[in-house]
Amino acid sequence: MTSPFTPRDAVRCDRTITVIEPGARTTVQDLGRPGYAYLGVGRSGAADQRAFAMANRILGNAPGAAALETTLGGLAVRIDRGAWLCVTGPMVEVLRDGAAVGVRTAFYAPAASEVRIGLPPRGMRNYLAVRGGLDVPVVLGSTSTDTLGGIGAAAVTAGDVFGIGTAAVGDIAGVDVFPAADPPDVIELVVDRGPRADWFADDAWAMLLRTRYVASANSDRIGVRLDGPPLPRVIDAELPSEGLMQGAVQIPTVGTPVCFLADTPTTGGYPVLAVIRRTSLPDLAQTRPGQAVRFRAG
Repeated sequence: MTSPFTPRDAVRCDRTITVIEPGARTTVQDLGRPGYAYLGVGRSGAADQRAFAMANRILGNAPGAAALETTLGGLAVRIDRGAWLCVTGPMVEVLRDGAAVGVRTAFYAPAASEVRIGLPPRGMRNYLAVRGGLDVPVVLGSTSTDTLGGIGAAAVTAGDVFGIGTAAVGDIAGVDVFPAADPPDVIELVVDRGPRADWFADDAWAMLLRTRYVASANSDRIGVRLDGPPLPRVIDAELPSEGLMQGAVQIPTVGTPVCFLADTPTTGGYPVLAVIRRTSLPDLAQTRPGQAVRFRAG
């Protein structure tokens, strides 16, 4: 499915944000589009829903107000007529016209000011939200960019202009109202046994839980690949495609886990040994290439 719009269409709004530098990978995200798996459309949405929700709570926005999700920072924007903004996710340097402003707190950006997000020392993804939310077209009930399905706006590029919407429904929160922690050295993901655990050797589950894996650089919003010892299977037959969900831990023929994230496909053909609990998905979203990952049984 091809997106019927680009963010450049948002110039119809009387208040706008212009992208100066897009960073490594920046997309528009919200709560996602659940309920369309029967059409082959995944849920998508903010990879770290916890940080995304915090941004909107701080700004007094509706919970699903669209924001920008950055990957390893580098985003720079210009505010044309003044607006309240907030950056959430891991600690990162945020500059407003060259002066540092706080993370996980609201700050005002006057007209023509520039806001820049640096490279977070830990974690992967930050969220830049604006009071009122981004005013971008909705596709199948969501503004999210689905990088796998090609649904929603294209990835953000320099020169894109986003309108500021009217999704503010409450007051702006005070400083330090919402405590948060940076990602730890070792990411711990809580898992339950998956629907195809019986395709693996008896000790595969214990091996999954005791192994310290390393996140591969071949990871993105679709999934996080892990390097480590292969998990032994007892059934080597091909598996017909079956439904997948965010958090599924699929074991392809190479034997090492692939942990599906926000833009997961709706079906897959490799056995799912485990499923990451939804409460651990924000931690998976902040897993950085080269970082250690462990699984813990729920």
